[in-house]
Amino acid sequence: MPLVAIVLAALAIGVEQLVQWKYGPMGIIAFVALTVGIKARNTMISGIGAVILVMLLAQSG
Repeated sequence: MPLVAIVLAALAIGVEQLVQWKYGPMGIIAFVALTVGIKARNTMISGIGAVILVMLLAQSG
């Protein structure tokens, strides 16, 4: 079980670094808002994070 937790933590850090590299600080803010909203079961915060991420993705595409 600890190995799975370590792998998941490493994967999460990798995704966070990728988002920061590609979308900058605003991407990190959106990713954190989405994650916190999902964990807290707060649809408003997760919705704000998702909207910001979609706007960043649409802008780069």
